[in-house]
Amino acid sequence: MMKEISVQELKERLEKGEKLNVIDVREEWEYEEFNIGARNIPLSIFMSKMEELQNLKDEELIMHCKSGVRSANATHFLQQRGFTNVKNLSGGMEAWKKNFGHGYTPQIPK
Repeated sequence: MMKEISVQELKERLEKGEKLNVIDVREEWEYEEFNIGARNIPLSIFMSKMEELQNLKDEELIMHCKSGVRSANATHFLQQRGFTNVKNLSGGMEAWKKNFGHGYTPQIPK
């Protein structure tokens, strides 16, 4: 079962200053066009970057893409490899822009 998080909940948590592990699986050019400060690991190279995520296996990971399809694939991929708390951002960046516009881009606390 895939867990999801809404753009509203993510925005609220970011505004509270929560330290979140947010991963954007869109391609670099999409990330450069518009992003919310997440770590960019394109789905096309995701499997080769698994080593970088191993230390986050038991932490909450929030995956997102443009509409939620690629990030759902990444979420399933991680769950199958034992990641216990992975969530997909419902609607992706399209939902983000629809709800908050292009101008609102919080930076995710590192």
